[in-house]
Amino acid sequence: MSFFDLIVSRRTVRQFEQKPIEESLLRKMVNAARLAPSAANIQPLEFLIVNKEQVCQRIFPYLKWAAYIAPKGNPKPGKEPKAYIVTLVNKKIKDSGYQWDVGAAVENMILTGLEKGVASCWLLSVEREDVRKILKIPHHYLIDSVLALGYPGENPVAEDTKGSIKYWKDKNGRLHVPKRKLEDIMHINKF
Repeated sequence: MSFFDLIVSRRTVRQFEQKPIEESLLRKMVNAARLAPSAANIQPLEFLIVNKEQVCQRIFPYLKWAAYIAPKGNPKPGKEPKAYIVTLVNKKIKDSGYQWDVGAAVENMILTGLEKGVASCWLLSVEREDVRKILKIPHHYLIDSVLALGYPGENPVAEDTKGSIKYWKDKNGRLHVPKRKLEDIMHINKF
């Protein structure tokens, strides 16, 4: 599969097979994040891998899933993520303007995992203080987001927007993700 095909095939997944993810792949994903662009090369990001089943179970209740279709879009029992990577911002290094670094780093992790068949859901709606307490994260670190990971237990499909950007599940439970058409968002040489 070409890199572009990998990008085109990427969809958020919220139902996961219960197959463990090799720690070496999780480390490779963090390495890909480490090598992402960083504004002024300041590199304020750090990453916490969570792959112990008991710890994953403790974190799960503090994550919010699929706002448009909750609770129907939440992982079902036995379909929860097998690992998480928590993206942290070291506020002693930088406490604002880090969002671009996060976007590049997380996308690198998502695509590195996907290349090996690991699906993801990038979660921004996180009960941060509860997660901080469970993972013993020092207070000078900002918890930006959590990347939920596992082998896909569903096969979402992208489709052209038909008046709404809200994703939805059909009667068979397949997730449909509306995306704006290329010709609606691309401008060449002038607006």
